[in-house]
Amino acid sequence: MFVRAEITCKVYSKRSACVIAGNVSVLENFDVSSGFKFALNPSKVSLLSQSFQPGSHIFVLCVHPDLREIVFVIQSQSNSFHVRQAERRRAELLKQAHSLSEKPPVILLLHGLSDNEGDWSILPLLPYLSYSFGKNSSWIVFLEEETSVKLNKFVEVLAKFDKNKEWFLGKPLHDEESTIIHHYAFAENPSIFKYPDFAASWVLSIPLVVRLANKVRDEPLKSDFTIDLKHEVALYIWDSGKGPHLTAVPELCTEPEDSPRAQSCATTLSTESPLCGEPVNKEDIFVAVKTCRKFHSERVPVIKKTWEKDALFLEYYSDHADPSIPTINLGVPNTERGHCGKTFAILKRFLSSAVPKTKWLLVVDDDTLISLPRLQILLSCYNPSEPVCLGERYGYGLSQGGYSYITGGGGMVFSREAVLQLLNSGCKCYSNDAPDDMVLGMCLNALGLPVIHSPLFHQARPEDYAGDFLAHQVPISFHKHWNIDPIAVFNKWLKDDSRATASDGLNKSAKTEL
Repeated sequence: MFVRAEITCKVYSKRSACVIAGNVSVLENFDVSSGFKFALNPSKVSLLSQSFQPGSHIFVLCVHPDLREIVFVIQSQSNSFHVRQAERRRAELLKQAHSLSEKPPVILLLHGLSDNEGDWSILPLLPYLSYSFGKNSSWIVFLEEETSVKLNKFVEVLAKFDKNKEWFLGKPLHDEESTIIHHYAFAENPSIFKYPDFAASWVLSIPLVVRLANKVRDEPLKSDFTIDLKHEVALYIWDSGKGPHLTAVPELCTEPEDSPRAQSCATTLSTESPLCGEPVNKEDIFVAVKTCRKFHSERVPVIKKTWEKDALFLEYYSDHADPSIPTINLGVPNTERGHCGKTFAILKRFLSSAVPKTKWLLVVDDDTLISLPRLQILLSCYNPSEPVCLGERYGYGLSQGGYSYITGGGGMVFSREAVLQLLNSGCKCYSNDAPDDMVLGMCLNALGLPVIHSPLFHQARPEDYAGDFLAHQVPISFHKHWNIDPIAVFNKWLKDDSRATASDGLNKSAKTEL
């Protein structure tokens, strides 16, 4: 038998929300025999396992939804384009908050919290978050710049969880096979470990933040590499089984916000295009390919069959001049690893009269697979008169005063101004076989120039990344030919049927993932 309950609320203001301890639940009809659940706008509430006779009066105390219990941290970057994106996201959140409550939540922009380069790796930031918000807040919510939030729905989702317990919430990703970017963790069953898709947002309860902050203070973080932050954060929280696993929250989504599938989502991906112009012209990009004699017949033909045709200005740099390609010998001996000497010779040549004067320099390996049309679209968001260093960001020793760097395999993009400042600073290799990307990262850090991260560049192969992670991307690059057909990989992941298709697809779904 279904009956309608009579509900009496004591209302303090027109923006009051009815709340009761328990799980967020369904609508206005209920089954008296098995207890019932009900909901009142704007917040859904529930009574747990209680039986009431037909005609019973239910009295519910109504209070303001205290959005101040939620601290939003937008994982922003200090480049001017990314600052604008983050400020737009903050303004949108505050607009929604004003319609729900007179007391808005705290919204922090990550890049502005301190001068500590390691803040983007989150763990060094936990003591600050614990000290600043540990007593008066309940949740720390991390958003990427393109994460769109339905605030009323998000509040309902958080109400499902006891704020006094340790919670690690998000949209779970998992590896299908063990991967180098995760140091082959859980090799016997990689899918068992879940880590959050940052694009959907991820959440820590304050009790968990406080405990982790104490751990960070008492046990200094390892001075090591930061490669895939979302996986490494999840590993630190899990702590070999001593801490909580990631709890899957279906309402945290990576669907486009205008998708019919997004109706039940509290977070989605923004489909609003960034404030960018037309794709940069081919003649604005100079492409430098690092190769060596032993790969002239193995790797260079792959480039020629895939993406070389999209470059107007491209040169191959090798330890051997081969006119059939052609390659240019820069006078730097080949090294088995590092290639710092070769990369710095490329930077110097880029500023010389030996090559056309362009706004942008792209440096890639000979086993990098890349979409230049998509890169042209991405670069429209950046000002080449600023010192821009763009690609997939890694870190080294970030908890101990280390530095960030663009990992070379996915492609390193430099504005002319960045190259000028790097070389004018006296930055140089300590040896020809030093790791070029890391040396550049040290130099950029010394100059105070930001390393700009884009998840569309990839240091590894498509199979090294979670399928659900790649599903909401239009990728720009991948790297390595290990155990794959590189031409087939390019055709599947990076080739566009036409220039229009590439531009439309990136504008709709990926330009917001910058």
